[in-house]
Amino acid sequence: MRLIAKFILWFVAISVGLVVLYRFVPPPVTVTMLVDGNGITKDWEPLSNIDRNMVAGVVAAEDGKFCTHNGFDTDAIEKAMERNAKGGRLRGGSTISQQTAKNVFLWQGEGWTRYARKGLEVWFTFLIENLWDKRRIMEVYLNVAETGIGTYGVEAGAQRYWGKSAANLSTAEAGRMAAALPSPKTRSVTNPSGFTRRYGNTIAGRIDMVKRDGYDACVYE
Repeated sequence: MRLIAKFILWFVAISVGLVVLYRFVPPPVTVTMLVDGNGITKDWEPLSNIDRNMVAGVVAAEDGKFCTHNGFDTDAIEKAMERNAKGGRLRGGSTISQQTAKNVFLWQGEGWTRYARKGLEVWFTFLIENLWDKRRIMEVYLNVAETGIGTYGVEAGAQRYWGKSAANLSTAEAGRMAAALPSPKTRSVTNPSGFTRRYGNTIAGRIDMVKRDGYDACVYE
């Protein structure tokens, strides 16, 4: 029992320490990057150097309640559980906060490792929601999310796909990159077709609405 208690105390101390550190310092590398056999291309940029179209794009695509939830969207989780209960490919109801926690501190995982990760994901999501602000969560997410094969962060993605900075993304470009985020190794950004093209266009069409109605307002307060 003493060993278990010591392990728990050390885990809590280390995890809280890392979250506090990354509140101010860019995460140098993630587990996903380390196990990527395609190498790592990344270029950290502060949120001030990332176009608001990209912020609005991921809010529209991934997490419309980003500014109002505490890290978990219970409605989305319940809907995901209902879909999964019907069989077929598992679908999640993860928020941007949960994805950030997973991408920075944990691993992707399949099978039982995925379920083991989920428990830790709750803990780290709780921590970043309470020790970071929404702007920092968004900033980290947009810098560590996989945006292509061996490519991490929207700046590296913008340079790869259009040869320009993420500070100058159009609504169409932001929509395409956001549409590819759930499966960046298989969804084309520059020449999308089928679902990816339609989804990208849908996201692009929602970007102005997200900005107008303040769904991304917490990022710019």
